[in-house]
Amino acid sequence: MSQKKLAENPKVSAQVISEFINVTRRQIALSKADILIYCSDLLRDCECIPVSWETLNKAASLIQKYNFQIFDAIILAAALEGNCTLLYSEDMQHGLKIDSLTIINPFWAT
Repeated sequence: MSQKKLAENPKVSAQVISEFINVTRRQIALSKADILIYCSDLLRDCECIPVSWETLNKAASLIQKYNFQIFDAIILAAALEGNCTLLYSEDMQHGLKIDSLTIINPFWAT
């Protein structure tokens, strides 16, 4: 993670970590040991936002209002609970603003 981003108090939701583990294990076939190293590094550098009952309730309202898929809505809800202002995702609508949160696609051509 870049030093500039680390200075901005980065956060990651438990849902993102879960998806990372799933993809790296099933699609990329990383070893369990390597996955644990990556997760440990990530959690050393980032605050982890847990998925709570409140997170799921917020996710349900985001699904109703914006028609997000469930896992995207959980990630968004956690970001809102963590008072994040930016959410980096290649899967969601670039530039969409939800309350004080803006979705940024880091691969978007500007």
